[in-house]
Amino acid sequence: MKDLKNLIYFENLLQEANNELVKKGKEEGLLALGYTCYFMPEVLLDLPGCFGVRLRAPRSGSPDIATYYMSNRTCHYGRCLFERAIEGGFNFLDAQLATETCTVTCRFQEHLKEMGMEVIQNEKFKVEFTDVPFKKTQNSINHFTEQLQIHVLDFLKNNYGVDTSDEALLQTIERHNEVCHLINEIGEYRKLDNPTITGTEFAIIMLTTLTCPKHLIIDKLRETAEELKTREPDLKKNFKIKVIVAGGENDDPDFIQLIESCGARVVYDRYCYGSAESRIPIEIKEGETPLQAIARHYLQTSQCPRFMGQNEMRDRKAVIAKSAKEYNADGIVVVSNKFCEYWSYERTIDTIVLNRDYGYPVCSIEKEYRNNASGQLRTRFQAFVESVEIKQLQNKG
Repeated sequence: MKDLKNLIYFENLLQEANNELVKKGKEEGLLALGYTCYFMPEVLLDLPGCFGVRLRAPRSGSPDIATYYMSNRTCHYGRCLFERAIEGGFNFLDAQLATETCTVTCRFQEHLKEMGMEVIQNEKFKVEFTDVPFKKTQNSINHFTEQLQIHVLDFLKNNYGVDTSDEALLQTIERHNEVCHLINEIGEYRKLDNPTITGTEFAIIMLTTLTCPKHLIIDKLRETAEELKTREPDLKKNFKIKVIVAGGENDDPDFIQLIESCGARVVYDRYCYGSAESRIPIEIKEGETPLQAIARHYLQTSQCPRFMGQNEMRDRKAVIAKSAKEYNADGIVVVSNKFCEYWSYERTIDTIVLNRDYGYPVCSIEKEYRNNASGQLRTRFQAFVESVEIKQLQNKG
């Protein structure tokens, strides 16, 4: 296929957390607000005068200093984030909007709060934590609404003078939804028999919307969506099977590229930093305030395994299987980072249930935050692709 015009530009933006557009946003006088989790609604961090940055630690090495603080038996993702902070990679942040969700990122953010200027060289810098319920009941939504009011809106208004009125929230939701619609339009091409966008390309584009000021990236998103309307696929398919990828924190397009280099086209991204949940447009229902709608939306749309009720657990499997069917996937890759508290259990259960109850071949992967064992992973993916091909031939026979 012809190269996408803006892809290299998008890819370059992902090489550093403090990328070109983040710097431009800061030059415009905007506040840079960091976060690590879906449960910190990014739409609230894009209020007037602000922009949200979902933290990453691209091109990480060994997080030796962070390991001293956090031990070597915690998730590599959280340690790499803390190592990057110690290196000065997050000094552009004016605040970190933290959530009481996954344990290791919570510890990372607690270190930022306790160490303050020792880590983040910015006099404005503050850390604020928001509690997130473990259920999706109306009481949970009410509690979450209150938490977001106190620990996000009031925090931003009282410390930085941010406009947190309903009018400002409505405008921000409208801009957020436009990004959602563009990403969903771009992602629709993955449903084609011969998709006109690769999983790697989509992952790169999606990540830029999480890590850059949206008003500085949206024109290029519009241009890419328009470009894809006439993009022609390769005459001969350059993949053998289609897969969806589900799992925990994955902000590395190289991991998706590794899968695709083994002959499996990635057509759906139900993982942290993916689009499956975070690019569902926010709807305000009758009788709701904008903040109530946001709290309900982020709780009810989440497929995070921290929701441990049996109905939620079953629903998550059904959602993955439904997505696999909708995107004509031949198999499912379920991934967790080593020592991930929630996804380690979820991956084990998914590996059994998605095959037993829904008939999908499953490749179960436990990995480090970065692909340090890419040779081993390549062998695993190649074997999985071959096994799915053999099964397809047997079914035809």
